[in-house]
Amino acid sequence: MVKLTEIRIKRISKFDIDKAQQKIEALEGEIAEVKNHLVHLVDYAINYFKHLIKTYGKGRERKSEIRIFDDVDARKVVVRNQKLYLNREEGFIGTSLKKDEYLCDCSDIDDIIVFTREGKMQVVRVDSKVFVGKDIIHAAIFKKNDTRTIYNMIYKDGKKSAFIKRFAVKGITRDKVYEMTQGSPGSNVLYFSANPNGEAEVVTILLRNTGKVKKLKWDLDFADLQIKGRGVRGNTVTKYNILRVELKEKGVSTLKPRKIWFDPTIKRLNTDERGELLGAFKGEDKILLINKDGDAKVVIPEMTLHFDEKLICIEKWKPNKPITSVYFDTEKQRYFIKRFLIESESKEDRFIKEGGELIFLNTDWRPLITVNFAKPRDKDSIPPLEINAEEFIAVKGFKALGNQLTQHKVKNIELKESLPYEEEDEKSVEEIEVNDQEELKGDDEDSQIKLNL
Repeated sequence: MVKLTEIRIKRISKFDIDKAQQKIEALEGEIAEVKNHLVHLVDYAINYFKHLIKTYGKGRERKSEIRIFDDVDARKVVVRNQKLYLNREEGFIGTSLKKDEYLCDCSDIDDIIVFTREGKMQVVRVDSKVFVGKDIIHAAIFKKNDTRTIYNMIYKDGKKSAFIKRFAVKGITRDKVYEMTQGSPGSNVLYFSANPNGEAEVVTILLRNTGKVKKLKWDLDFADLQIKGRGVRGNTVTKYNILRVELKEKGVSTLKPRKIWFDPTIKRLNTDERGELLGAFKGEDKILLINKDGDAKVVIPEMTLHFDEKLICIEKWKPNKPITSVYFDTEKQRYFIKRFLIESESKEDRFIKEGGELIFLNTDWRPLITVNFAKPRDKDSIPPLEINAEEFIAVKGFKALGNQLTQHKVKNIELKESLPYEEEDEKSVEEIEVNDQEELKGDDEDSQIKLNL
């Protein structure tokens, strides 16, 4: 009995020793494999992720898009979800003054620039209620380093002469009060305008009839003035009392058109020469946007714009330049061609039939296209169709269906070299440099707009 027991124990012990040896050998193999992976860590990581994609990637493809991000200015992208109000007479501005005059939408990180009748300027942070000085004549959201917003002003220097000046405000110290006049007691602003694209209007000066002055009325054109720093004294208008200043004629921009580029990588506009040049834009110029669904609109070229992923056309908009398109009517199972102009600038609208499929789009003045057809089954190939769009169809309404192009299946449409077209040359105004570092000083007598009467 004892002998039999001893035999079994020996066999069990031997079995355990073999099993342990197998485990040790397996562990040594795993250790060697791990060491190899550590030596070739990059290759191991790549193979590991390939394994994950192969095993778990089916049906879980990436839905997001990899794109380079541009530098983001919080003030440019923040949502303006608050309303700003002001009390001109009492000199308060803020988001809680809901019984007073509505100014604009704003965010809590915006700065507001304010001008008062006394000729004082101040920039303050948006708050519920801020006192900025009585008799406010202008308030707006402040854009730092903005050289395109030009302020036109005529002011009375105390009991002395009246002066005229044009200036930009690029940089300031928040909450500091700046003198836009010479600071003499009793100074006040007679005329003021803020122009987002450097517009220069014509005004009429009317003097008080004191019996000493022969000429009581004349016109001044702000375009005759050079844009200088905010601290300059300005040019002399007259030494006599001005009754009032009236706007005679609205002005046009005196700034050089601004060149704008579109960066397709980050899908943003810029003035840093990154991407495709869209053109030189004046104050009234806009951008044409068209997407592959057939939606078109024109927008003001602001650097904060975001663009649809379906965008297929972005360019400087020319109101009289026709757009040529070919689309497939899924209901009639036929292809149509149309040429049209943008009719509404205020909203996005669709220029192809609802349910249609946009096949081709071109914005050349006189495009030539080649329509290639798919080969029919058991039939001869259909020869390509050469089309002069200008002769094939006239410019029609935005919502027009267009002319039938073909009922055969189109393989693709190729754009050939367009016919020449001479555009009218755009006259640009020479840009006037803004010098914000000038000291408070007067101008030479020869540079005065009007001689003292």
